[in-house]
Amino acid sequence: MTTAFITGATSGIGRAMALALSEAGYNVYAAGRSETALKELRSAHPNITPIAVDVTDRDALEAAVGDLRIDVLINNAGMMPPLGNFADMKMSDIDATLEVNLSAVIMLTRLVVPQMRKRGAGHILFTGSSAAHIAFPNIAVYSATKAAIAGFAAALRADLSADGIRVTEIVAGRVETQLYKGILDTNARAAMYAGNTAVQPEDVAKMVVALLDLPAWADVTRFDIMPTRPTTPSGSK
Repeated sequence: MTTAFITGATSGIGRAMALALSEAGYNVYAAGRSETALKELRSAHPNITPIAVDVTDRDALEAAVGDLRIDVLINNAGMMPPLGNFADMKMSDIDATLEVNLSAVIMLTRLVVPQMRKRGAGHILFTGSSAAHIAFPNIAVYSATKAAIAGFAAALRADLSADGIRVTEIVAGRVETQLYKGILDTNARAAMYAGNTAVQPEDVAKMVVALLDLPAWADVTRFDIMPTRPTTPSGSK
């Protein structure tokens, strides 16, 4: 059975991917910080193994990966700092965003890549953002981390394609997730997702299942998934 390791699997896109891949027959290791949400995931499908871990805890993450054979790595965990002008950002928020969205992603990828290269196969996916490719106000550091992920994914592909390892960047536009839960009030979030025009996490998950089903010689290097109807700049993933 093909094994997938997904970070940030307790909500939003990560949870949707964990459920969709388990339904598709994958053995899914779902990593996240909420033990309650992880238990719920485990009860939702027998192919899901929950792993309670903070991706910024390097020792804990290395122990969690351990000797697992990972065929598909999905670097999905991420955070959005408080919205606002870069000049007013707290250094602690800058540090946290860089650590979660970039450093932890690179570290986990480094832990998993050697085993994939040894087998001559594997697929690494990154949940990116339209904010990596289009300039929006009030999210400068978040945009920087996602742009770094885009560059890392492209260069990683150049490093690993000769070893049969595929790399995909998921470029998500407005997806209705919990990303803004802690930084926008209920009314602001309702306005952001008004009219049922946002992409749903399940839509992204369907795309991931489809591209993973392609033959090994076909690599979807990047896919963009955006709302059909126009959105305002504040609505990036």
